[in-house]
Amino acid sequence: MEKKQFQAESKRLLEMMINSIYTKKEIFLRELISNASDAIDKMYYKTLTDESLSFDRDQYYIKIIPNKENRTLTVMDTGIGMTKEEMETNLGTIAKSGSLSFKKEHEMKDGFDIIGQFGVGFYAAFMVSEIVTVKSKAFGENQGYEWQSEGTDGYTISECEKDEVGTEVILKLKENTEDDNFDEFLDEWRLKEIVKKYSDFIRYPIKMDVTKHKPKEEGSDEFIDYKEEEVINSMVPIWRKNKNELTDEDYVNFYNEKRYGFDKPLKHIHLTVDGTVRYNAILYIPESAPYDYYTPEYEKGLELYSNGVLIMGKSPDLLPDYFSFVKGMVDSEDLSLNISREMLQQDRQLKFIAKNIKNKIKRELELMLKNEREKYESFYNAFGRQLKFGVYSDFGANKDLLQDLLLFYSSKEKKLVTLDEYVSRMTDEQKYIYYATGDSIERIEKLPQTELVAEKGYEILYLTEDIDEFAIKMLGNYKEKEFRSVSSDDLGINSEEKTEDQETKEETKQLFTSMKEILGDKVKSVKASKRLKSHPVCFSTEGDITIEMEKVINSMPNNQQVKAEKVLEINPNHEIFQSLKKAFEADKEKFALYTKILYNQALLIEGLQVEDPVEFTNDMCKVMV
Repeated sequence: MEKKQFQAESKRLLEMMINSIYTKKEIFLRELISNASDAIDKMYYKTLTDESLSFDRDQYYIKIIPNKENRTLTVMDTGIGMTKEEMETNLGTIAKSGSLSFKKEHEMKDGFDIIGQFGVGFYAAFMVSEIVTVKSKAFGENQGYEWQSEGTDGYTISECEKDEVGTEVILKLKENTEDDNFDEFLDEWRLKEIVKKYSDFIRYPIKMDVTKHKPKEEGSDEFIDYKEEEVINSMVPIWRKNKNELTDEDYVNFYNEKRYGFDKPLKHIHLTVDGTVRYNAILYIPESAPYDYYTPEYEKGLELYSNGVLIMGKSPDLLPDYFSFVKGMVDSEDLSLNISREMLQQDRQLKFIAKNIKNKIKRELELMLKNEREKYESFYNAFGRQLKFGVYSDFGANKDLLQDLLLFYSSKEKKLVTLDEYVSRMTDEQKYIYYATGDSIERIEKLPQTELVAEKGYEILYLTEDIDEFAIKMLGNYKEKEFRSVSSDDLGINSEEKTEDQETKEETKQLFTSMKEILGDKVKSVKASKRLKSHPVCFSTEGDITIEMEKVINSMPNNQQVKAEKVLEINPNHEIFQSLKKAFEADKEKFALYTKILYNQALLIEGLQVEDPVEFTNDMCKVMV
């Protein structure tokens, strides 16, 4: 029998197919099943265009037949089959798609979908096979034909016995190597796993004889194995069903089946879009964050299908980073796939779908916040940090989109509130949205810096996460109301001060100047506090870097050693100030001791490390003697 050669270009392409185009060898089964599905689709289309023919769905299926003894794997279908000429054209010329030609030849309109587009998927079989044999009998023909190839050395075509219309692709698997275990493609469980992963939603039954067990005799404890034909794919995906037919339980079951998470999702979003770009999507907002969510190892992305065939396990381009917690899938027939169908070209369809999904997620979160506050707060406790990262990242490009989704603990309401709720309660005389930072709500409540703002009856937002203040700084303002830290040098509040005579003012100025000289560059300045009421001392800051930001930035691996411009504030109405004045006038050594103690107390209040703990304890002992 004469062996025909692939064209030189085709031979090089075949070598690429075998060695580099596909990243996973298991993909070969997805490609062969997709081709089989196309063959049945062509038969279905023929019955639609020929009134003398009918299409009985029960007669059309795909079957996978592993044979461990012969080391063969067969994928057969009851589709339209191929003539000798079609074998020559479609299998003898790589990158010649019979499916695409069929679609163009018959002017198939949108809505009737053929999966194969490139004519290369079939050759993925050579990644796992020594010999590939194709037996086919075309619809309306009496004679069947066999195509066989061992790869790049060419192929043969001959007549063969085949009773039924359809195609069989028979793979003689390669022998195992140290790196590759080809035996896995003969195991029932592995084949079922691959089908479930990539081809579960092919619209025709995928059958396989599955090993089962039954008692040898009735009532016997001894079992025997037997084979039973089973459909191993779901066929109709949940996203193509009518929403009215589905229950919440159906969506939860799908979430669990796809292993999107071990929790129960808070919300599901079912999208069916039939416009410029057609797609279906089911999206989930999880209840809890995965254990690795806030680590570099976490991979965001939605499952991406094309006509029910899995193309990508996680497509990151479908979700912005700030919505990376969303799980789910997208299925579209309008995507521009690359040759391996494993990745997408960066095209307008993908961007269009991603934009729509982003807007839908935003809208769903807004509705949850408005109508299901408790559920939203549960979501926010798990993923609010990611929304704040979204506000801060990309130089604040997304802050307007995300700001109304943020929640912060309120000093007045004693619960999480939105920025809109805060602003709606502001009095006419209040200039700023006030906030305070700290490790916990309990710690913030004890901060001396909050005294003046609280005394005025103004609400304070408590920021307890390291990202909070960075996000607030990026926002800058909300509804034309500027954010202002309670530690800021200017609170915009007029406080009632006792009038001092010129001599007292000069004496106080000298006292603070002396304190600054003792502390050196540890502080920017020392001054009388207008914000303190009952506490003796605190820090305020000048400039953009606050003490909390200093702590966060300096804890990062690059060790930037950023310093906030600290101002040591002394309460002139506290009894400690009188002790300071007496020491300043009569005992400079004691005055220096008091100054260092007050400075270290301010450090401790802020949760900063005392520079010399031994010296500090010794200073305290000196006061006690």
